[in-house]
Amino acid sequence: MFLDSYYSEQNSEYSFTREQASHFAKKIAGDFNPIHDEDNKRFCVPGDLLFSVVLSKAGLSHKMRFDFAGMINDGIAVSLDTKSDTELSLVDAKGKEYLHITREGDTTMNQDLIAQVTKSYVQFSGMNFPHIMVPLMESKQMMINPTRPLVIYESMELDFTRLDLTAPTVELTDSEIDVDGKRGSVTLKFCFKENGEVVGTGRKRMVMSGLKPYCQNDIDDLVNRFNERKDLFSGIAA
Repeated sequence: MFLDSYYSEQNSEYSFTREQASHFAKKIAGDFNPIHDEDNKRFCVPGDLLFSVVLSKAGLSHKMRFDFAGMINDGIAVSLDTKSDTELSLVDAKGKEYLHITREGDTTMNQDLIAQVTKSYVQFSGMNFPHIMVPLMESKQMMINPTRPLVIYESMELDFTRLDLTAPTVELTDSEIDVDGKRGSVTLKFCFKENGEVVGTGRKRMVMSGLKPYCQNDIDDLVNRFNERKDLFSGIAA
């Protein structure tokens, strides 16, 4: 499976090097959030990588919810704790929970379908910045701190009408932003389509901190730096 090069597994424990996690963010998700850089002091494993590993190991269910409870760095190994048929967690050796999963309905272990759903969703998810986030922040005239941009994954939901699918793709259906002082949240709503038919829906929620008044010059600089980082990585990867 395409995920194999982005994590290591030993005794049913999953671990991630900085290089693995950073390359997944950039190569698969197109996510150039500095928090996923190999040399970042606040480095953490992308939530989309954790989501992808869980799907590959636990399967895809009709209805799923993922709640992120903590950030994982390169020194933490996690395993799947199956509490029941409908409830799982990613935990470390001490039992600390980093991701809580609930699910309903049938479950498929079809790895081709899981890979397709994973890639489609993760590539959509990685487009948060600047394509979706910047217009939302401008609408509220508030923005993330350009010197220390911090946007954290909080939760994600999937709801499929059926699982006999082959190549579902993801489309954005709505986006919302809420601001309360220096904190805020962004909610993205999306759907899965196959052959033009809507076969599922989903929702992703992110939280932001350290917000400041919107400044177009700062935003332009932030977007330019994002694009430069993307071009630089593309050149190295090539």
